Amino acid sequence: MWSWVLHRITGVAIFFFLLVHILDTALIRVSPEAYDAVIGTYKNWIMALGEVALVGAIAYHAYNGLRIIAVDMWSWATRHQRQLWWGVLGLWVVTMLGFVPRHLMFAFGGGH
Repeated sequence: MWSWVLHRITGVAIFFFLLVHILDTALIRVSPEAYDAVIGTYKNWIMALGEVALVGAIAYHAYNGLRIIAVDMWSWATRHQRQLWWGVLGLWVVTMLGFVPRHLMFAFGGGH
């Protein structure tokens, strides 16, 4: 059940991010100054943490989507759904452990 719930939540979150991203990117055609102002508001610690959440949502959604494809295509995957979900969580943790420290280092000025 949790894989289903998290898949829906991450899907909706990614959808809303993409909607906002398209709108703020389209702003450059209306007014480059307004675009620069909006992009400038994104350069803070709250948005840096939001980017971590976004990458987490995308990684989970992608890995779980692959699990769903496997379950839909192969009977062995249907019999091993729980193990596959733990695999999804493991891949997600490895991905986040690789991303989060580096991202936060750059976001908070420690990177190049």
